Amino acid sequence: MKVAIIYGSKSDQGTMKKAADVLRDFGVPFSSHILSAHRVPELLKETLERLEAEGLDLVIAGAGLAAHLPGVIASMTIVPVIGVPLTSGGLGGLDALFSVVQMPKPIPVATVGVDNAANAAYLACEILALRYPEMKEKILAFRKRMKADFAAESAQGAEL
Repeated sequence: MKVAIIYGSKSDQGTMKKAADVLRDFGVPFSSHILSAHRVPELLKETLERLEAEGLDLVIAGAGLAAHLPGVIASMTIVPVIGVPLTSGGLGGLDALFSVVQMPKPIPVATVGVDNAANAAYLACEILALRYPEMKEKILAFRKRMKADFAAESAQGAEL
């Protein structure tokens, strides 16, 4: 079981760390890479080939502005790619969201909300659960705890 977190700039690290934190919580092995579809496409391709040879199951890719990175990665591999549109520039991430979510067929990229790297990791765990029974058990246990925690919090009442 292996996931790669790939993002285009060191400035994206804070947001993409949220994906790493979730993967760590679920015990998912991952590697992280700063690679650009525009500045180092050859290195991106080489890295993906190496990761696939090592048993890569899934990619979480974060990008802002034109946000080509998730789509370029999807064009280079058949492993699922989850795109995380990132806030940058003057459009608050809307440009990145449109870029990632509007991938032309037949090269899909699953897309989460702007800056929602944690949700990308939760989705990655759910996808991994289709193949790895131990991940399915972890997700079921997580959901059970989440419901119990919410019920306990709700029982305390809301105060405005």
